[in-house]
Amino acid sequence: MGQPVLIEELLFKTQHGIVDQSLHARMGAEPTNGDGFGLGWYGTGDGPAVYHSVSPAWGDANLRDLAAHVESPLFVAHVRAAIGSPVQETNCHPFRRGRWLFVHNGFLDEFHKIRRDLMLAIDPDLFPEIVGSTDSEVVFNLALTLGLEDDPLTALERTVGLIEQVGSSHAVESPVQATFGISDGERLWAVRYASRGRPRSLFASADADSVRRLHPENPRLQRLEHDDRLIVSEPFSDLPGLWQEIPESTAVTVGPGGGFEERPFEPRPS
Repeated sequence: MGQPVLIEELLFKTQHGIVDQSLHARMGAEPTNGDGFGLGWYGTGDGPAVYHSVSPAWGDANLRDLAAHVESPLFVAHVRAAIGSPVQETNCHPFRRGRWLFVHNGFLDEFHKIRRDLMLAIDPDLFPEIVGSTDSEVVFNLALTLGLEDDPLTALERTVGLIEQVGSSHAVESPVQATFGISDGERLWAVRYASRGRPRSLFASADADSVRRLHPENPRLQRLEHDDRLIVSEPFSDLPGLWQEIPESTAVTVGPGGGFEERPFEPRPS
């Protein structure tokens, strides 16, 4: 989020960008994420555009061409390693409703046990829009049901609380493993949380002024502007001081002008 850039700058031209991570993830549960790719970006049209493909990100010629010609001030990218659900375009992130984009890295444990109860908790008006079969799409629609468009982080706390409550009723001990990403085109929200154990990794770039001072020799980093921020599953480079790890059970908000807020993430049972 920040100054408009060609999407290829971060997808393809960084040392360890998201396309490289699709082949060589160093911190994820799966080192190879080749079961599809998704990109959502905000530009001059109403709401976000999305591109989904079941091709591996590293081999998608359409993605490479698109990224080289689309400039955006805010975009979200996701590489997928399927866990139990089919490899198909409707299962690729980001999921979209209106101006909102949603991505999820992780899973709902024993989803087959809790799926029915969770689906019945979704607003009936949203139900026809569920076109895939992933746990992530269910989470997104639960969060929409519980107020995501008014208060994204509180809605996610209520959603995770509901999932844990349903999981407990079905003897699922650790139902949620997640980092979540959300945007409305003006802000980014991200959450790092697991019901038990260590959640998936999540990092934020340091503020641009600090990065420029730390690495005066790097021309790419010198082009950073004040409001530029990245939220990533794992660092795009190994340069010291560039990345800060988001603590466990934490939510962050990135706003216009580079504003960065961090607060505890506390699920709320219904």
